[in-house]
Amino acid sequence: MCYGRCAKSIGYTLLVLSVLCIVANVLLYFPNGESRYASHYPLGNYVGCLHGIIGGGLLVLISACVFIGLEHDHFHGCCPQENCRRSCAMLAIVILGCVGILGAGYCFIISALALARGPCCYCEDDRAWCYPFFDPAGGHVLQNPNCGEPRSTVTWNVTLFSILLVLSAVELILCIVQVVYGCLGGACASCHGHKEDCPC
Repeated sequence: MCYGRCAKSIGYTLLVLSVLCIVANVLLYFPNGESRYASHYPLGNYVGCLHGIIGGGLLVLISACVFIGLEHDHFHGCCPQENCRRSCAMLAIVILGCVGILGAGYCFIISALALARGPCCYCEDDRAWCYPFFDPAGGHVLQNPNCGEPRSTVTWNVTLFSILLVLSAVELILCIVQVVYGCLGGACASCHGHKEDCPC
């Protein structure tokens, strides 16, 4: 089935992207590869949102697995007619595409908010954990934050959140394409199915 092959190719792409999102989110818990910060020090408001693990990861992963399975015609039990099986497949594409959009959208929004707020680190000037790039009164502070620890936390956080932002944006686009394709394919199957008695 043509729609199965198309969904499968997008599904494998989403599979890779979702795994990368999970890895990037896990790395946020270990600044510079050190585990002590995950259990004893604050990591920032947005690190614990699990946006890359649940949003861009698991929800998109579920969608990807269904898209990959469509090529094998798992909808044969839904209806013996080809048009009806196509309608069932298109419905699955739309529903799982929407699930992927929710997950990728959540990951994208949280990543953008985290980049806007900046990383959390120990500011040697204030001798406290704070967000040195963010001033609640005046927005961003474009000066050297003088972060004592974690080392290179600015680079670590900005890099990983930027990766999550880009990955979730690509996931979002692919899931939207799948939903549009599913709607168009379902409409075509419905038009062709008017001539047949379709019990689906």
